[in-house]
Amino acid sequence: MNLLNPTDQNQFQPQQISTSRTVYLGNIPPDLSATELLNHVRSGAVESLKMVPSKCCAFVAFLDTNAAALFHSDAILKRLTIDNHDIKVGWGRPSQLSPQVATAVSRYNATRNVYLGNLPEGTTEQELINDLKSFGEIDTIKMLPERRIAFIHFTSIGAAVQCVQSLPLAAKYKDRKIFYGKDRCAFITKTQQHNAAQYLGISPTDNFLTQVDRDLIANALVQQSNAAAMIATSTGGQENLGNRTIYLGNLHPDSTIEEICNVVRGGILQNVRLINERHVCFITFIDPISAAQFYAISTLHGLIIHNRKIKVGWGKHSGALPNSINLAVGNGASRNIYIGGLDKVNVLFTKEKLLNDFAEFGDIEQVNFFQERHCCFVNFTNIASAIKAIDGIRSNNDYRYCKINFGKDRCGNTPRQFQLQHEDSSDSEDESVTVGNNPLGIMWG
Repeated sequence: MNLLNPTDQNQFQPQQISTSRTVYLGNIPPDLSATELLNHVRSGAVESLKMVPSKCCAFVAFLDTNAAALFHSDAILKRLTIDNHDIKVGWGRPSQLSPQVATAVSRYNATRNVYLGNLPEGTTEQELINDLKSFGEIDTIKMLPERRIAFIHFTSIGAAVQCVQSLPLAAKYKDRKIFYGKDRCAFITKTQQHNAAQYLGISPTDNFLTQVDRDLIANALVQQSNAAAMIATSTGGQENLGNRTIYLGNLHPDSTIEEICNVVRGGILQNVRLINERHVCFITFIDPISAAQFYAISTLHGLIIHNRKIKVGWGKHSGALPNSINLAVGNGASRNIYIGGLDKVNVLFTKEKLLNDFAEFGDIEQVNFFQERHCCFVNFTNIASAIKAIDGIRSNNDYRYCKINFGKDRCGNTPRQFQLQHEDSSDSEDESVTVGNNPLGIMWG
């Protein structure tokens, strides 16, 4: 397919969203627990989980079809893998919520999560398991002894409803606070927020989730996932699905990683690898949507580095993002580390010192040192190095009293083409140029 042809835009339109709330997962490990499976679900409130070990499959039913569609598209795009098993993703049969669950959700915002407050000191997890297991299978229990509270996730809302209704009748729990908490699966990651914000033309601020309807976010992410899958497979073959690595060729011999990162936009990076002798570079994004978006924009509009037009293609398949990095990114990790409070009387901080001190953790792309503000930003070529450094540097006494945190990866900034398009679409009355008709928000002119 010729990405330079605007008439091909319709080929990037998302697939029809299923009316089912249930996603089928096949080829799961036979000994997989409910907790381990649900650890991979991050798209919306789960109504129930049914596992069929004898057939190595499971059915995850969500409260609504948008959450199901998001999980389905995300699992396909990222080629969901659990314990080295490639998971088959499909749809279960459409079904209605039971009247009891529907009423509890409507009236009380019921979820699988039961909150218990005012617990006696010394309450143990095993004690709660013994007292609550009669209501249904338990997914997880999180206890906060210092606050005397606990959160119990069941594998179904029905079990949680039974617990909330019946537990207060037991003498042991009559003086306890019992209600519903937030489903741990109803979680929009920072990467998803970033992608949805770009699609909607909104700045991904800290209160983004409170500003935008969750269904709108889910719909945007589903369209992006489907479009990214279409781009990856139509330009790189079926095996390219979920690839996060982009190839850049025809680089100038003097090109640096810093120069390359200065033009890469649209998503934070896992790794950037420059091979000088071959004049090529491989960029691995955290998210396959970002990779597909960067590929499409660079192909459509061209990519210039060091006054050379760069060849853009797909690199060797990146595989799935390691779960440890995925969790770290969810907590704000990036390649960039901020160090503040560098105005110590007994330590002279210079750019050279920072380079030397942080070099032990991995290759450094760039150091931005702001002498007058007594702070700096250290950008690594690999996010794993930054994750290692943010803890490791604290063992260096010179940084003992410094403020250290993850900074913002500039590669995650909104592409210039996105900014121009949102400016144009806001002034236009023609619906054909709005972002909603363009799954990745790409300019096709």
